[in-house]
Formats: sequence, C-alpha cells, structure tokens
Amino acid sequence: MQKLKQGDEVVVLIGKDKGKQGKIVKIIDDKKVLVEGINRAKKHQKGNPNAGIQGGIIDKDMPISISNVGLYNPETKKADRVGFRFLDDGKKVRYFKSTNEVVDV
Repeated sequence: MQKLKQGDEVVVLIGKDKGKQGKIVKIIDDKKVLVEGINRAKKHQKGNPNAGIQGGIIDKDMPISISNVGLYNPETKKADRVGFRFLDDGKKVRYFKSTNEVVDV
C-alpha cells in the first residue's frame, strides 16, 4: 500500500509551486507524481493534420518528486504526514499522523 494514491488532494512542499494544491493524475514508478496544474512547462509542439493535432506552444504538466508533495488534510488545511494502521476487522488504512484521523475507510 502506498502513502499517496491517484486522485488524492496534495500540497506542494518544495519548489517553484510551493503551497499550491492539486489532484494526483498519475504516479510514475513510485518516485514521481503528475499533479494537475503543478510544475507546468511550455512545449513547442509540431502540428500533424493527419492525426488532427494542432501545432503551437502548449502548457504541459511535468512530473514532480513524490517527496516534494504532502497529502492535504482538510481538518488542519495543511499538508500532513501519512501512516498506516489496521482496523478491528483487519483492514489496512491510511491515517493522518497529526490528528489520527483515518484518510479512507
């Protein structure tokens, strides 16, 4: 089980986008994450009329290291560390370390 999953709301802790929030779109090799609207770069794209691709300069989300993001805790409205625990029925769940609240049931 991973501490961060696809679809989680995260806060950027380090870098040019520090403090910004976004949803995880994709996890790449357990080391990097693609966050919606974070770490954007300009890409010069060549057009292809056969595939219907328009040419020009487009904005593209680039991967960011998984260590540079933290899971957003809506209770404290900050990034929080995540731990694991087992419930009474034996199910493994994630919880916020600061408030001991379960992330997903």
